Amino acid sequence: MKQMLSLLILACIGTGLTSFAGAQARPFPGPDVQQIYQRLLPQIEKIPAFDHHAHPGFSDDPDVDAMAAPPDASEALRTRDDNPELIAAAKALFGYPYTDLSPEHAKWLVAKKAELKKQYPGTAYFNMILDKINTESSVANRAVMPDYLDPQRFPWVFFADSFMWPFNNERETARNPDEGVYIPLQEKMLRRWMQQENVSKLPAKFGDYLEFIVRVLADNRKKGGIAMKFEVAYFRPTTFSDPTREQADDIYQHYAAGGVPSEKDYRTFQDYIFRFLVNLGGRLSFPVHIHTAVGIGDYFNLSQSNIMNLESVLRDPRYRSTTFVMIHGGYPLEREAVWLAAMKNVYLDSSFGELAQYPAAFKDTLKMWLETFPDKITFGTDCFPYNEVLGAEESYWLGAESSRTALAAALAEMISENEITETRALELAHGYLHDNAVKLYGDKVH
Repeated sequence: MKQMLSLLILACIGTGLTSFAGAQARPFPGPDVQQIYQRLLPQIEKIPAFDHHAHPGFSDDPDVDAMAAPPDASEALRTRDDNPELIAAAKALFGYPYTDLSPEHAKWLVAKKAELKKQYPGTAYFNMILDKINTESSVANRAVMPDYLDPQRFPWVFFADSFMWPFNNERETARNPDEGVYIPLQEKMLRRWMQQENVSKLPAKFGDYLEFIVRVLADNRKKGGIAMKFEVAYFRPTTFSDPTREQADDIYQHYAAGGVPSEKDYRTFQDYIFRFLVNLGGRLSFPVHIHTAVGIGDYFNLSQSNIMNLESVLRDPRYRSTTFVMIHGGYPLEREAVWLAAMKNVYLDSSFGELAQYPAAFKDTLKMWLETFPDKITFGTDCFPYNEVLGAEESYWLGAESSRTALAAALAEMISENEITETRALELAHGYLHDNAVKLYGDKVH
């Protein structure tokens, strides 16, 4: 407990409390909070952002993600088509002249985008979108990078889950309708990696399979990859045992040539592969991104995907050279998640939180994070091309606007409550929106 209090005291000193000459922090913001907010917001809007998590692309591009939404998946209120904020996005980005998104009016928006794609050919279109939302770079979580995204502004994060699913997946696919969508896409992703490495079938020996994985990661780095991403919470629990290589080897030898593995055997094999990839991330200087929030679909199990399940991996000294990014910050367990950032190699990404929540609620998340480990949190939009009307463009705008608005509100309260100065607030804003993530990747991003 003494050590924890010492950390908190140092954190407070680091955020500039000493500049208040001993002033006591207040439990409530004062009447000046709105004036402070109005001063901060224009300055925060001028900060070029580094979007740490997004899925940029066009709605007809099958390689945007290694996943897909199951049919009739429920949508949170703010990400539904009828959210009026999306009309504001269309107006800001494209000069949309209407006050609704009726099918007739939406045709105007689709036509306008088509016109701009011709006006801004190749990589120019999405570069223009980033310019409009004052975003310097946006990490592209994609199965494959297309030629219409500028690699200088869209660093690539590729998906690594498929290495955990090399066997007959009939039983896994049949578990529920969601897995009936997800698992075949992992099989497709693994075939893609095999084709990339000129591997026609699974290697006969486990050691050769591991070498195949190493080659994929090495080649993806040459292709511009800056990190690997796991969406494992969609497929199975995020509690990982620690099997030996011999155990994984035995299972591989049993099922590589055929047969349906039992759930116990498959989980044991996957646990080894996950830890192998985590360790490999440290060896190859590849940060490991892990989906740690709620998920779409009727069968996503929040209790089995609880971010705290990962603590035994994150705090394992064998992986101290691996950088972890907790994508979506564990939402809705973001209060617990921030304490994982006490580890020097663990960071939180706030994407999706700013879409699932309105700024009034999201500011409380940011405030709590900024008051705890402000140098370990990063901004992301989680943009996605939902359809040709509401595409990545509109979700980019919504994520960026929500985050900047909530950030200004959170910092205004912290200033009004005598926690930090305005100067320190702007330093924290630069860190969250840009500097923290850029420092994480060093010369891998521009």
